[in-house]
Amino acid sequence: MSVVSIQKTEGNEYEQIKKAVYKAIEDCGGLADIVKPGYKVLVKPNFVAVPKERCTGGVTRWEVTKAVAERVREEGAEAIIAESAAAGVDTEEVIQACGYQKLRDEGFQVIDLKSRKPASIPTENGKVIQKMNTWDIVAEADAVISVPVMKTHDQTEVTLGMKNLKGLIADGQKKFFHRHGVVNGVVDIIQTIKPVMTVIDGTFCQQGLGPIYGETVEMDLIVASKDVVACDSVGSAIMGYDVNAPMITVEAYNRGLGEKDLDKIEVKGCTIQSVARRFKRSSEVTIPGLPPYQLIFDEGACTGCRNTVISALMDLKAGGYEKYLEGKYIVVGPVKELPEGATKDNTVLVGQCTKKLEDQGRWVPGCPPGNVFVVQGIVGDAETVGRRYSDKSEDEIG
Repeated sequence: MSVVSIQKTEGNEYEQIKKAVYKAIEDCGGLADIVKPGYKVLVKPNFVAVPKERCTGGVTRWEVTKAVAERVREEGAEAIIAESAAAGVDTEEVIQACGYQKLRDEGFQVIDLKSRKPASIPTENGKVIQKMNTWDIVAEADAVISVPVMKTHDQTEVTLGMKNLKGLIADGQKKFFHRHGVVNGVVDIIQTIKPVMTVIDGTFCQQGLGPIYGETVEMDLIVASKDVVACDSVGSAIMGYDVNAPMITVEAYNRGLGEKDLDKIEVKGCTIQSVARRFKRSSEVTIPGLPPYQLIFDEGACTGCRNTVISALMDLKAGGYEKYLEGKYIVVGPVKELPEGATKDNTVLVGQCTKKLEDQGRWVPGCPPGNVFVVQGIVGDAETVGRRYSDKSEDEIG
């Protein structure tokens, strides 16, 4: 039976965080069976982007990452803290803003993967990719430990141990995922890398428009397991989700990569019920100050595209492009026909499910598409927003 440990931290000082991390790892049987002396162990935090403040739930705290690295060292292994930030983000800026230079000063390796030599790892039976475009350190690692933050995500409902490992691929392939399937792409990574343990930083978490724009939620938790699917399943239950809601969890379970059924998972430490709270979903966030527009969600629209559109509207406003939204019809899901008033000039069709209507509006391909492509679809040809959604070179990245 898969084991997941839920530990409450007793404060925010390093030693208090370390105590909870060590207890969670001990509950799962320790590291001796998965980390051998001399191993190169890649400890992978989440450095998605520079947050407004260090402890906002956007980036894994250095305290949690350091505790995992120290525990790895105790097994006689080499701990390599390594990550690449989101596409287009300077990882080094995140390292400096979030206190990870402190770990370097203490002798820990903290590496910006984007600065390393490219490498590839074959992906057996991948649904989106046939190889991971990664870096030498990832390809040479003997074991990978995922150290994510507990937070909601605008495309995949939650981002926990599995989604965190998307940082192990190069920016071009990250963009490729957003065109050809984030969910299956992430599970292709899990199927290839097979992380030996997940340790979730649930101290300061994020709800709403995660993984960057969300609201901070203080939970004071550490959640750990050697079963990445079980860990994500318990983590999502703590956040108030049905375990069948996060699509990555379901897909990984269907591929036999771990357990998602809570009845078949042994939970040690705190119970799920004693620490759970409902996190606000991305789709529940309202965005003030937008001009009149029509948002049409077909009942068959998946959460990936639903959340992507809400997040893209946030980006639209943040970029000062909201005027282009006025009078637009934003269509999501397997809609059979467009409403009265929708024309080719004022309709934006989002995602693969709307392809059959592509001659009736501006189609934004992807499953789900990246935010920038949705924003460009709304803005149209009036301005260029980052990479053009119609840039055919996107289809060649992989």
